[in-house]
Amino acid sequence: MVLVLDFGSQYTRLIARRLRELRAFSLILPGDAPLEEVLKHRPQALILSGGPRSVFDPDAPRPDPRLFSSGLPLLGICYGMQLLAQELGGRVERAGRAEYGKALLTRHEGPLFRGLEGEVQVWMSHQDAVTAPPPGWRVVAETEENPVAAIASPDGRAYGVQFHPEVAHTPKGMQILENFLELAGVKRDWTPEHVLEELLREVRERAGKDRVLLAVSGGVDSSTLALLLAKAGVDHLAVFVDHGLLRLGEREEVEGALRALGVNLLVVDAKERFLKALKGVEDPEEKRKIIGREFVAAFSQVARERGPFRFLAQGTLYPDVIESAGGHGAAKIKSHHNVGGLPEDLEFELLEPFRLLFKDEVRELALLLGLPDTLRLRHPFPGPGLAVRVLGEVTEERLEILRRADDIFTSLLREWGLYEKVAQALAVLTPVRSVGVAGDERKYGYVLALRAVTTEDFMTADWARLPLEFLDEAARRITRRVPEIGRVVYDLTSKPPATIEWE
Repeated sequence: MVLVLDFGSQYTRLIARRLRELRAFSLILPGDAPLEEVLKHRPQALILSGGPRSVFDPDAPRPDPRLFSSGLPLLGICYGMQLLAQELGGRVERAGRAEYGKALLTRHEGPLFRGLEGEVQVWMSHQDAVTAPPPGWRVVAETEENPVAAIASPDGRAYGVQFHPEVAHTPKGMQILENFLELAGVKRDWTPEHVLEELLREVRERAGKDRVLLAVSGGVDSSTLALLLAKAGVDHLAVFVDHGLLRLGEREEVEGALRALGVNLLVVDAKERFLKALKGVEDPEEKRKIIGREFVAAFSQVARERGPFRFLAQGTLYPDVIESAGGHGAAKIKSHHNVGGLPEDLEFELLEPFRLLFKDEVRELALLLGLPDTLRLRHPFPGPGLAVRVLGEVTEERLEILRRADDIFTSLLREWGLYEKVAQALAVLTPVRSVGVAGDERKYGYVLALRAVTTEDFMTADWARLPLEFLDEAARRITRRVPEIGRVVYDLTSKPPATIEWE
């Protein structure tokens, strides 16, 4: 266990993920968590994250000062290093100018940098700087601009680095983090096999002989959860509500894959119900509310007719837990209801086996459980389905046009080996009609927008630089096979300012 104390850095979650990639279990706590809360988790090491504040701000977040005499191995990153130095008697000064972007460690020494040769590229993002280490500490790295880029304690159990080893722009950062874990004696047993074994034990003990209800969307989280319950031998009912807003062949794919793997699956055909409720509705938020309401109604009906159930299982992930705590880490966890708005007379206990896992860890479990890659590696899909990718009113005709175009786009991405290189790809049917030529006649067809993004956490995203030859082929194939579409455009907007979905 490594605890990451969060001081507001945009990279805090990334630090925790990097540690897990190194097979060390990690959790995030608020930066000001008291020593008692920290010790309750029995950590083997602590990492102090970066943050947007200055250590000179009177209301800047600070750790419990008792942590520094706790004997726990420490690594301070950026703001965390400045806190470490300031608290232990070093000198921190307001830098003459901010240092952002790539830098080179022109000197580095000691066990924290074991295995690194020559100049090492790192990523800086700070305004204040440590100008003198605490008494007895050594400067173990420097750059041309920063003579104190890393410091080490006399006993070699605490370190500070002014740069960010967790980001991709520090190419050898994982080696530095791994060296710290070795120096701290942290166990590296957080493997997919170990996680699966623990989750199976937890689910069996918690559920016992009681019945478990869960909603399956076809996404990797809920599908893997259904497989976990089946593998554990838990009495469960997985409910897949077909709201008529799915992608081409999605219902058949999900149904076939899960049933073949032993999931007790109930498919509810509710297409007419949803389309009737959406008739004439164009506002995106109103569409979402209607879909949520109708889903709850369909799911609740199953719960009453097939019950009783003691547990409601949800694919809540650790990022959900962090966000539910209002940005203060995991210390104030509250229930994160993926199936929101259920009637109060449906009384469930929540069963959330994935509440401490990241998405990539769930994908690893899915691989062990045998979930086909077509589902395991599937891009995220919004709960309201294609309703928020058909701009304006949702009709069966427009849904069918979008399904065919979307299937061509995603199939082509797979053909070109690009599907797994982008985090999410989608097609959007706009209400705009554009003039074109079909044979010798003028023709007005729909404008279809294609979107593909790259991202690590979906909080920010960049548009994917797909090859022009690929986009050319996609446009030609779509307009040729879906005659209702007269023009294809590609979205070049990052997040922010745009969101990934259009509605």
